[in-house]
Parts: sequence; C-alpha cells; structure tokens
Amino acid sequence: MKVQDLMSKAIVSCRSDTSLAAAGALMWEHDCGILPIVDEAGKVTSVITDRDICIALSTRDAPAWHISTGDVVKAQAFVCTPDDEIQAALKTMARERVHRLPVVDSEGKLVGVLSISDLILHAEKSDPKKTGISFDEVVGVLQAICAHEPLHTIAA
Repeated sequence: MKVQDLMSKAIVSCRSDTSLAAAGALMWEHDCGILPIVDEAGKVTSVITDRDICIALSTRDAPAWHISTGDVVKAQAFVCTPDDEIQAALKTMARERVHRLPVVDSEGKLVGVLSISDLILHAEKSDPKKTGISFDEVVGVLQAICAHEPLHTIAA
C-alpha cells in the first residue's frame, strides 16, 4: 500500500511569517495538530505543531500575534512522497518520533499529510494482507513515537 492511499488530501499550511495566533486559529478551524510551513513556491520547509505553539507561548513574554512560526521552528520537516510504501513512512515516523508526515511531490510541494491516526484507522488486526498494514506494526511505531527519552540533563 502506498502513502497516497491513506494520506489526507484536504490540507492547510502556513508560511514562516504567519503569527502563532493565526497558526493556532487555522489548527482550530481545520481540526489539525500540525501545519506544514511552506515557502513562496509551496515547498515544505518545516512544520509547526500545536505543542510547538503552546511551549513557545508559555516560555516567551510576548503575545501570540507578535511571534511568527519562523521564530519558533527551525528544523527541516521529515517528509514522504505519495508513491512511498506505507512501511517506509512508518519507519520514518518511528525513527524521527513524529505523529505526522507532510507528503510532498517530486518538487517538494505539499500534496497531503499522513498521520499516525490514518494508519491506526486502516490497520488490520485479523488480516493485515487486506490493507497491507498490521495492527501490531502500527502499535510498534506508536510505541517508538511515545517513548520517553531525556532530551537534556540538568546539572546538579
């Protein structure tokens, strides 16, 4: 099974100069927890999550409309393509510990988003051959994503 078979095609994105207030409003309006950030050409440069917004607002002394998504997110996005096999996307999600992958075409332009939710909803417990995605495989990826590893140590 390919990514294009499960990805969400109804997507919303923002730019690096979009305020956190506007990004949060887009997430609320479209019921999503991630916004791919695209450049002028529509190419994905990074992503911002609802968690990124929450942490940025709680650690900065500035209102949401004064902080841009580009001020918060610097890392490049992990992506997949519509023609990628689902197993390849699962491996990327597990390795990078991400719940969602922007789906890009050969030019890097956003065409969809694949989420762990999409995969869970299509996983088969009894007959994985039916969809090509086993329940155990998706749960394993979710366990990898949710694993708690210390991001830093506090010096005593």
